[in-house]
Parts: sequence; C-alpha cells; structure tokens
Amino acid sequence: MASTVQIPLVGGRADGETVNVELDPNGRPPLTHHHLGTGGLADAEIYELESTPDPDAWRYHWRGPAS
Repeated sequence: MASTVQIPLVGGRADGETVNVELDPNGRPPLTHHHLGTGGLADAEIYELESTPDPDAWRYHWRGPAS
C-alpha cells in the first residue's frame, strides 16, 4: 500500500485547502497538482510542488489556470 501525505495549497481559489497525495517510491509527492474547479477540468488550476523551511514538508503553490 502506497504512503500518502496531506499537502496545503497556497494561492488561487483553493488557498488554505489541503490535498491527499500518494508518495512515489522515493517518498516524494507528484510535482504538480491540478485542482478542479466547479467547471471540472475546464476550470482547473495548476499548483506546483515547493519545499518549505522544514525539510520533511511540502506545499503546492498556485501557478495559474490550466487552460
């Protein structure tokens, strides 16, 4: 069974929310997260993985709309 982690979203419409993601075999989350809006993929926003001052923590920072 794969390990999961909760990662906060920073910026964009989903600011302050968290997402559960699976870690890869090296213990890292996916590099991007596509957060679906009310319109599904047509309204999605892209968040990019960032490291934090805590070496064991991450966050997804808003990069813009997916379309």
